[in-house]
Amino acid sequence: MLEIANIRNNAAEVKQRLAVKNFNELNLIDEVLSLDENRRKIQKQLDDNLNKQNVIAKEIGELFKQGKKEDADKRKNDSASLKEESKQLDTELSKIEEDIKNILVRVPNTPNSIVPKGKTPEENEVVKQWGDIPLFHETAQAHWDLAKKYQLFDLDLGVKITGAGFPVYKGKGAKLQRALISFFLDKAIEAGYLEVIPPHMVNEASAFGTGQLPDKEGQMYHIGLDKFYMIPTAEVPVTNILRDEIVDSLPVKFAAYSPCFRREAGSYGKDVRGLNRVHQFDKVEIVQIAHPDKSYAVLDEMISHVESLLQQLELPYRILRLCGGDMSFSSALTYDFEVFSAAQKRWLEVSSVSNFETYQSNRMKIRFRDENKKTRLVHTLNGSALALPRIVASLLENHQSPDGINIPLALQAYTGFDKIV
Repeated sequence: MLEIANIRNNAAEVKQRLAVKNFNELNLIDEVLSLDENRRKIQKQLDDNLNKQNVIAKEIGELFKQGKKEDADKRKNDSASLKEESKQLDTELSKIEEDIKNILVRVPNTPNSIVPKGKTPEENEVVKQWGDIPLFHETAQAHWDLAKKYQLFDLDLGVKITGAGFPVYKGKGAKLQRALISFFLDKAIEAGYLEVIPPHMVNEASAFGTGQLPDKEGQMYHIGLDKFYMIPTAEVPVTNILRDEIVDSLPVKFAAYSPCFRREAGSYGKDVRGLNRVHQFDKVEIVQIAHPDKSYAVLDEMISHVESLLQQLELPYRILRLCGGDMSFSSALTYDFEVFSAAQKRWLEVSSVSNFETYQSNRMKIRFRDENKKTRLVHTLNGSALALPRIVASLLENHQSPDGINIPLALQAYTGFDKIV
């Protein structure tokens, strides 16, 4: 949620930056400013009213000391009138503050100044590419065919048990999943992240805090009886660990493995074949709570961490700076990582690393004390490190050979085998 003070002081810039995200309801900014002006007037009235009550309270005490009961009683009546007026002002103030909040939750985060304009993924900027795209023999197969050949996962069995998009991993496919999770977690711990195991369901307050509500209801599985949501990413419960807290020292670094659940309504076609897009998948997430002056250096650090993982897995990748139209509602700047799927001859997204600046922390009231002991909002960041389905797909496709699937050296200690045959 945008900070009202920033909107008040930089209204024109806020509108300009929101336009980069193709946000078309810029009139909401004017509505917020009008409400805020009214709120400040009422707040001043309320403050003046309370000051008058304090003055009268002292006068009443002096009048009683002087034995002037009749005058004291008159001032009591004056005080009672002011108290009643204060109640009305307070009710009015609460209503305006609620109106402001209801508007602000409809306004996305403002993108960083380096975010490119654009509406579609094709307008994202490629900022780096690493690794050689492998050339394959004529019998090279896509990962869904390799899965059947080596009995690694079963999509049809998942349909039987649950529905489309819920794969069942088996044998070395299951071991590969477990190995990747341990590998990613160990590397995060080596980088200074504290491992946590969060709940896999969250309440409405947690989903609101990270911006899933009210923006992404259609993508989440909702348990209506308990009003819980299955998490679409560990970012949601992990960032909420510090909700309503004043943080003693920064940065705070968390890493978490969790299954993730996404409805992905409307997904269809070749993009959803195999593990390209599923409803339940495993992911290791890294989250940092950072000082506002250092958050973009932290973002670079997180990008380097994800890069190191992909390099150790020997997967060719590229990094994209997302354009305004392809960014999430809450993000100020996002870099996507894509690995090349040689058998499918296409790039697959495997990670998003984002800086949300104060957008999430303003919703969650995560603060720190600056050098002047004043409380300020922190910046929040998160990244996939990494999401497993497309990593598995790319590992199978890019490392296949005529006599099996080779396991990258860095992963062999975790799998216990160097080849799937």
